[in-house]
Formats: sequence, structure tokens, C-alpha cells
Amino acid sequence: MAAKKLNIKPLSNRVLVKRLEEELQTTAGGIIVPDSAKEKPQRGKIVATGPGRMTDDGKRIDMDVKKGDEVLFGKWSGSEITVDGEEYLFMKDDDILAIL
Repeated sequence: MAAKKLNIKPLSNRVLVKRLEEELQTTAGGIIVPDSAKEKPQRGKIVATGPGRMTDDGKRIDMDVKKGDEVLFGKWSGSEITVDGEEYLFMKDDDILAIL
């Protein structure tokens, strides 16, 4: 299946992130833990970035992340949105903890 083209361009220092799915978890007794019982992953892939933050004197500070980067973010970071049935997170670059 071809990748969908999103027509979303984040503003300022915001990024659009697609959560990466975690592998199925199995307990020591062989029970598979369903997705509904697990926490949402805190790992994702950058889908789009804004141009960066503006300083008070009008200079632009470039983003540290770029499209395609795999990142870790805080548990309660971002705002969830759904586009064409796919879930994404909008968050500020400050919410990103690390690039993997």
C-alpha cells in the first residue's frame, strides 16, 4: 500500500508524530496482554515539522528533529488528532526527550 500524503504543516516549533506500535507482550505464563490493557507507546516517528521557533528579535531557531526521525516523548505529551482514520500527536519540540 502506498504511503498517504498528509497536507498538514505544523507551525512554529510544533511537530506531528505517528506513534510506533509496540510488539505483543506475553506474560511468563504465556498469556498475551491485549493492546487495551497496555499503556500507549511513548515512541514515535516524526511525520512533519514546523519551521522552528522565532526569538524575540525575529531570528528563527531551527528544529533539532526532522521528518523520519524516531523519537521518545513524555507520557502525557501532545494533543491527539485523527486524520483519515490514522492517529497522530501534535506536540512542541520541547516535549521530545530523545532522538533514537
